[in-house]
Amino acid sequence: MDGSLGFQDIIKKSALSLESFTTVSYFEILLGLFCSFAVGMFIYTVYRTCFRGVVYSYNYNVSFVLMTMITTVIIMTISTNIVLSLGMVGALSIVRFRTAVKDPLDIVYMFWAISAGIAIGAGMYPLALIGSAAFGATLAWLSKKKIRGETYLLVVHYQHEAHEQVKKVLNKKNSKLKSKSVRNGLIEMTVEIRLVDDNTYFVNLIESIEGVHACSLVNYTGDYAQ
Repeated sequence: MDGSLGFQDIIKKSALSLESFTTVSYFEILLGLFCSFAVGMFIYTVYRTCFRGVVYSYNYNVSFVLMTMITTVIIMTISTNIVLSLGMVGALSIVRFRTAVKDPLDIVYMFWAISAGIAIGAGMYPLALIGSAAFGATLAWLSKKKIRGETYLLVVHYQHEAHEQVKKVLNKKNSKLKSKSVRNGLIEMTVEIRLVDDNTYFVNLIESIEGVHACSLVNYTGDYAQ
């Protein structure tokens, strides 16, 4: 026999090499889980500190910690065998998440947790730690930058007789009419107002006008539904 390999021998050898498993030591597992937990808690702290939305969700923030650890375990698992990695990618591709993400920054935090978990699972600990530190510093710096003026929505319910007085007060503010509806002589008007400071005394002035039934001021974050 000559030392050459046939086509079937090459296929069998390739299949055996693909099916071979590499082991992950207990130290690597514990180190990866510890680093992913530390990075996840760092993301948790940054999100809680820099959150500027309307309603803070504790459960959503905790999911970043678990997402980092779960991603690390997945990457460690698929790194042991090529065939297993292909099967797991196919299995994970059918997973669908239906949770609506309203704030674009929440998507950034989600990708941060996933990318950190991938880096840690692949054994690139300096990349995960230095990258997370850079992301956290950037978000902290951007969150401290002052925004010149906050946008609010003023919703006023009043009778037609009070329209001129309400309009007179709103003309003194940087306001923009968003919607107006009239029903049985009662007017509901939604106005967008940009405030430079926290002086909201004009709301009391509008509420004190005769014919005004209700007046509410809410912070506008881009999602508003009547």
